[in-house]
This record gives sequence, structure tokens and C-alpha cells, in this order.
Amino acid sequence: MKMLSLYEEQVYALLRIVVGFLFCCHGLQKIFGLFGGAPAEMPLGLLWTAGLIELVAGALVALGAYTRPAAFLASGLMAVAYLMAHQAQGLLPIVNRGELAVLYAWAFLYIATRGDGIWSVGAIVGQGGLEPA
Repeated sequence: MKMLSLYEEQVYALLRIVVGFLFCCHGLQKIFGLFGGAPAEMPLGLLWTAGLIELVAGALVALGAYTRPAAFLASGLMAVAYLMAHQAQGLLPIVNRGELAVLYAWAFLYIATRGDGIWSVGAIVGQGGLEPA
């Protein structure tokens, strides 16, 4: 499987793009009512706050612009979502239906550690990307 390591940067870029795009879709669902609409049981303030973070952070991560702060914010949002919406329903994510929140939290934490990578606005802009030093 050593051959796969030749494509490490490309696979990371695809992971960043796909995870960011899917997260952005959750924001579009909450803010604009797309893809089946927003969850009815979600309080309006929470709906708009989470929706805006999902929309903006997801788009930034997918584009590879300000990836580290956007991914870190998204990771924190998903950790809070897990604790608020899922943890009270059971200890394990498989029981409390929180697998998606856990996966997003860890995926975004990983993306926050890696940064823009290739195929990103940050890579186009320059050597250091758009990330603050």
C-alpha cells in the first residue's frame, strides 16, 4: 500500500473539499431551507448561528481559504452540537445518533492541523497561503 502515499496530498485535498462542501450543504439547509429544510425542533437563534457557521466555514474549507480557523470553528461547533443534542440520549454515538457530529468534529480538527494544502485558494495566493502566521 506504499503506492497510495504517492497521492497523499491529492487525497487530503479531496477530503478537505468534500467535507467542506457537505458541511456547507448543512448551512444551506438551515439558512435557505434547501435539501428538505431546517430541523423543526431547533430554536431559531441556534438555527441561524449554526447555519451561518456551517455555510461560511464549510465554503472556506472547501475552497481552501482561511482553512485552519474555519475548520477549527467548525470542529468546535460539531463538538458542542454533539454535547447539546446527542450526549443526553446515550453514551455512545451509535446509540445517540451522533456519529455524523463526531466525524465532522474530528475531520475538521484534522483539517485545522493540516491547513490549505494543494488545490486551494491559499496555495494559489502564495507560499504561506491565507493563514495567519
